[in-house]
Amino acid sequence: MPDTSSHVIVVGCGIGGMSAAVAALEGGAKVTVIERAPYDERGGQTRYTEAYLRMKIEHEVTDDFESHLADNSSGYIDPSLVHLTAQPRDNWPAIVKALSFNDPDVISRFADEAGPTIQWLKQTGLRFDFLPTQFLTKSQPRLLPVGGGLALIESLGAAAEKMGAEFVYETAATELIQEADGSIAGIKALAAGHLRREISGNSVVLACGGFEGNAEMLTRYVGPRSVFLRPVCRGGYYNKGEGIRMALDIGAAPCGDFGSYHAEPIDPRSGIAEPSIFIFPYGILVNQEGRRFTDEAPGTVDAYYERVTRRIFDQANGIAYVLLDASYMDIPNYRLGLRTDQPPTEAPTVHELATKIGIPSSTLEATVTEYNLACPSGESRPLVLDGMATKGLSPPKSNWATPLDKPPFHAYPIISSNVFTFGGLKVDRNARVIDINGDPIRGLYAAGEIIGSYYGNYTGATSVLKGAVFGRLAGIHAAQLSKGQ
Repeated sequence: MPDTSSHVIVVGCGIGGMSAAVAALEGGAKVTVIERAPYDERGGQTRYTEAYLRMKIEHEVTDDFESHLADNSSGYIDPSLVHLTAQPRDNWPAIVKALSFNDPDVISRFADEAGPTIQWLKQTGLRFDFLPTQFLTKSQPRLLPVGGGLALIESLGAAAEKMGAEFVYETAATELIQEADGSIAGIKALAAGHLRREISGNSVVLACGGFEGNAEMLTRYVGPRSVFLRPVCRGGYYNKGEGIRMALDIGAAPCGDFGSYHAEPIDPRSGIAEPSIFIFPYGILVNQEGRRFTDEAPGTVDAYYERVTRRIFDQANGIAYVLLDASYMDIPNYRLGLRTDQPPTEAPTVHELATKIGIPSSTLEATVTEYNLACPSGESRPLVLDGMATKGLSPPKSNWATPLDKPPFHAYPIISSNVFTFGGLKVDRNARVIDINGDPIRGLYAAGEIIGSYYGNYTGATSVLKGAVFGRLAGIHAAQLSKGQ
């Protein structure tokens, strides 16, 4: 028999779960929050991120917000099915409603609700500002909560506690419970000590992230090379993918690119959260053989770092090194592009540097010589796209191509981190989970990373915002359902 009763059950304590909990409480519902982590580590990935938000002002998303999401909203879809999405969604056939793509109605709702959601978050005492980012060059503005993601968790968590939410820590949801008609009736969960629990409720909000902390699911979906990945921060290890699995088990429609993930370049030597290295556009990237393999600077680093990082992941053992000469330290505020707490490997010559990092010295010396000869003359402008491109070099370097000839020489190792996985669940504009027939599953909602939204290339600074927007919508509608509205 169930040992706890709740109208709305929220699974996960990140921005999606916390937003859902507070919104449901404001709507008059009773709320229980289930969290795998202990209290001191609650908050999932959100706890560790700076929480960049793709907004040009507090009330409005960037001009390219909807177009970028739309451009990366699916794989190759049958044009005859795409054509049908021009009609109102209620007129779509079931096959289109359940199709694995980020549908226009959801994208539009996301954009429309972003501004109001920021204003709603401010009511809990949060402040937002356009603070310095890690990107020395960027194409889009980034709004941030003052205090980062941790401030989001602490502020919303305090609000939820004050309004009477029950928090159950060190407990993972494992299975959804349904009534005979298919509507949600609660969850089964596993607590510490292998204690099994059942918690009753007529609404469940799944906000427990992707599967970046589950080696089996990563190998199954991303592939065996996922052994070279690691979560970008400690919070990612708590994301085991059960929310996705339990929803798929009852017929939820999948959405998002299950074979991919959001990639960010990090220093594998560091144990801090998000030890990113965004300084690579000012040097060259080489693999363990000592050879270049990609254009290090095709555009601004905020727009292209993910694509470059995927090329790093493709190299032997999923690792590369950025080689720099002393001139990069003359770039104003260059340390913003280095979050790692580990120092670079340093040497007075390229030959000695190669020896220190375990790369064939003759190959690396030849690579640097070839690159230096291909660099144009002139003065580079490191804080803007300067068009200083190599000539006759393959692969090319499109910007900031200056010779590496000023000792000492530095090298940082870089691997691809897995910030979050792309595959997840399909939802409608109210965050209701859609089943394989295109219908909402009564009482089941999703928020945050568990919503499958991205294909191939991440739309930067939208994940935390997605959690807040759809968490709030899920909480509002779950509360209405709990009151029979």
